[in-house]
Amino acid sequence: MKASLPYKSIKTRKNGKWYIVFDYKDHSGNRKRKWVNTKLPETCSKKALKEAEEAIKAEFDKSIAEGEIAVKSASAVPNAVMSDEGASEMSLGDFFSEWLTHIKPNVARTTHLCYRKISNRYMEYINENYPELTLGQVNHNHVQNFLNYKLDNGCKGSSVKQYYLALHSAFAYAAKMELIPKHPMDKLVVPRADRHEATFYNGDELLELLEVFKDDKLELVVNIAAYYGLRRCEILGLRWDAIDFKNKTITIQRKIVSDYDENGEMKIFVETRLKTNSTRRTLPLIPHIEEMLLEKKKTEVKFKKACGKSYNKEFDGFICRDNYGNMLSPGYVTQHFHYVITRNGLKHLRFHDLRHSCASLLLAHDVPMKAIQEWLGHSNFTITANLYSHLEYNAKVNSAETIARVLGGKSEDKPEAEKPAEKKKATRRKSTSKAASKTPPKKTGGRKKKSDSPEGTGESQMSTL
Repeated sequence: MKASLPYKSIKTRKNGKWYIVFDYKDHSGNRKRKWVNTKLPETCSKKALKEAEEAIKAEFDKSIAEGEIAVKSASAVPNAVMSDEGASEMSLGDFFSEWLTHIKPNVARTTHLCYRKISNRYMEYINENYPELTLGQVNHNHVQNFLNYKLDNGCKGSSVKQYYLALHSAFAYAAKMELIPKHPMDKLVVPRADRHEATFYNGDELLELLEVFKDDKLELVVNIAAYYGLRRCEILGLRWDAIDFKNKTITIQRKIVSDYDENGEMKIFVETRLKTNSTRRTLPLIPHIEEMLLEKKKTEVKFKKACGKSYNKEFDGFICRDNYGNMLSPGYVTQHFHYVITRNGLKHLRFHDLRHSCASLLLAHDVPMKAIQEWLGHSNFTITANLYSHLEYNAKVNSAETIARVLGGKSEDKPEAEKPAEKKKATRRKSTSKAASKTPPKKTGGRKKKSDSPEGTGESQMSTL
């Protein structure tokens, strides 16, 4: 949407068709809205929709250039549908569709997927409880009731906070585009997010876990997660070009995510846009992981040769594949990890909790919180501190010992503290009295006698001569 133009425009869907909607003011300053039918179905390609949009906008610009600032007849623009329908009468379903299309180029695929799920769940609630609700009729009660509904049905506070943030972003877009006069969530009570205390394995439990996954398809994936605390998508996104065996480094620079394609089929996508700038990081190559990677490389070469043309080369260069070249999907990692630990009777743990386990071990061995932040790739120190400060027990022990020593031992330690000072004082007095008892040597004003000279010295010999 171009701010320099005397109008605003959006793409939206209505009755199974795509429309270009123009928002402008006439000569009298009255706000008008024109819906132009592209005659394209919802399932049309992006290219066809873009071409239709450009053609309709060009025609609309032409009408403005000819002096028709406010178009008063449908004949000025082909296929135009003159309507007094305001932006506020847009259906919520059409609005969320427009919003998701608008933000897609500017957010990560995983973020867009999350927003899509939240908007779908919100629409399910709205369709069940307020089926005739339009965008202009939404107020803070509709959103507050939805959030309360999620809380009442066992949704965690942190999850409800995510619903709040997504919906707030959507309606902020509507207010910015003047589709609604004001933000409907301004009076909303922000849900409180419960503090998340991560679940983790201790050192012995991690060693048992790594033993269980020996010779498993996820052996390398689980070891990298335990040693580096990488996110699932970061591990799967590792390629051989990210491993520098010469300089002993490993670089996190891409990720693997699963999402639906345009045909509604679940597919694997490679993304170089990471969560934050600090997520892109280079870490030392741990010897144990280096050995496993070298062994994986040998196995890959052997199977690639044995399989020949049947070897899957779609994700060639990626490390976390099976012996036939098939990429391990994020969903498979989560499901198989849960299956293995359940089958072996280990404590229940999400795959992501291996990241927390890595952090807890580093903290237990006095690694500074700032260093852990950089190791895990958190965007700021606050995230790391909020997640793991409750585990920093050694620092709390030191604090307890310090305050106990300063306050608890104040009256008892004072005489002891004075003893060294008194000892120094006594020593000083003793040395002073000792020095005073010594008789100073007598001064002689006459010439030295021969007997006064040291024996056997050159001086006595010279005087004899």
